[in-house]
Amino acid sequence: MQPPKFEIQMLHDRVMIRLEQAAEERRSGSGIVIPATVKMANRLAWGEICGVGSNVRSVKVGDKVLLNPEEQYEVELHAQVYLVMRERDLHAVATQETDHGTGLYL
Repeated sequence: MQPPKFEIQMLHDRVMIRLEQAAEERRSGSGIVIPATVKMANRLAWGEICGVGSNVRSVKVGDKVLLNPEEQYEVELHAQVYLVMRERDLHAVATQETDHGTGLYL
């Protein structure tokens, strides 16, 4: 289902991000099942950029970014929760193709 469109102009170096839904359970590298109820401290999350301010230089709407969701500002629009943060607080951006082959640039 496509989320509804909304008109919001983010200011300065702010970005609006929709977090990806976490999987119900995860597996460790050795195959141990980690239930969804287990919270991991300082765990980074992936999200999608939904809005950018005029001074944002490294990301654009639609980019997939890595961020720390803790202690960020939240806003609810159309029954969906978004994070609002500064561009400098993003950790990485996923790309479709790179010259270096990693799929991420920092």
